[in-house]
Amino acid sequence: MTLNNRWVLPEGIEEVLPAQAMLLEELRRNLIDMYTCWGYDLVMPPLVEYLESLLSGTGHDLDLQTFKITDQLTGRMMGIRADMTPQVARIEAHHLKQNIPTRLCYLGTVLHTRPQGFSASRSPLQIGAELYGHKGTQSDVEILALMVETLKLTGMETFYIDLGHAGIFRELVRQAGLSKEQENQLFDVLQRKAKPELADLMTEWKLKKPIADMLVSLPDLNGGEEVFEKAAKIFAKADKSVLAAIRNLQDIAEQFKLQVADVKLHYDLSELRGYNYHTGVIFAAYTPGQGQAIAQGGRYDDIGKDFGVARPATGFSADLKTLVSLGQLKSKQKPGIFSPSDNEPALLDFIAQLRASGERVVVALVNQNGDAAAMQCDRIIVKDGNSWSVKEL
Repeated sequence: MTLNNRWVLPEGIEEVLPAQAMLLEELRRNLIDMYTCWGYDLVMPPLVEYLESLLSGTGHDLDLQTFKITDQLTGRMMGIRADMTPQVARIEAHHLKQNIPTRLCYLGTVLHTRPQGFSASRSPLQIGAELYGHKGTQSDVEILALMVETLKLTGMETFYIDLGHAGIFRELVRQAGLSKEQENQLFDVLQRKAKPELADLMTEWKLKKPIADMLVSLPDLNGGEEVFEKAAKIFAKADKSVLAAIRNLQDIAEQFKLQVADVKLHYDLSELRGYNYHTGVIFAAYTPGQGQAIAQGGRYDDIGKDFGVARPATGFSADLKTLVSLGQLKSKQKPGIFSPSDNEPALLDFIAQLRASGERVVVALVNQNGDAAAMQCDRIIVKDGNSWSVKEL
């Protein structure tokens, strides 16, 4: 690296400058306060862990996204976290060990080997919440509502929620008697919504009606409330487990609309985001002009199994830096007060009082360049007789 490009950062790694950094910090405080009001406790997982722990459970899907390093103390492989969700599951299962519903929230930087997901960044500031120990629709609705409140608090004004259910596809695969290889092949085709390929697979595998028709119809089951009417006809001969998954999705949507009436819902019964670890409802938030989800989550029961406690769980996560860049919020930090450089005790006491009251006071440095305005101050401290006071510029 030459002297001319030592300032260049790796692709997808960005630094946050003062104005945005302050806005991020304000939002961090507000979000954690809001989660606390909802009953969620803050946890702070470590930046690195031994690889076998970091990639346990849901973490298996993160293998290619995880930077690997060698621990110089033990020689064991460690990973830099690419997602905090598996870490929070480990904390809940291994340390907390509760048999009551547990609500946890978190916020921290994660690192990806390649840009993916929320933005082109490889160092998202991940924020999220998880609810463990409850398998009913009520916990899914609570997490969905909390995700919506998170988006609103970060300044997102226009967005909609996309809802799916991993159980629909999983139970159809079971009913069809497909092998794991066939399941993976079918999964790939559905993600691309390649209907001609889908029809060819049904012929190649010699699947009989009605199961072949049900699988071929999956990509068409997306849209508004009418999706459930179509599904009732298409899946009339499906196993009870398939119908139960559809009813579960419908119940979640109906309960959610009772709590949150101003957010549009879209349904996609072939959506399989996070299929390898999601067991129930899958959801994501989208905003116009953005191809990637701005927040996402779902149900992933038994997430703590690899850590010794199999507990139902539901949660969501988002990249706070992405939400800030898309939202309409500005920092609430007020302009400062510029103080002369003077060691007079009365002035020092006055400055201390101002700072204690929450004011930003910038003390002039001897022979410095820049006046009060240049130092982002709209007031100055002046001496009035034997006392000091604040004067508007």
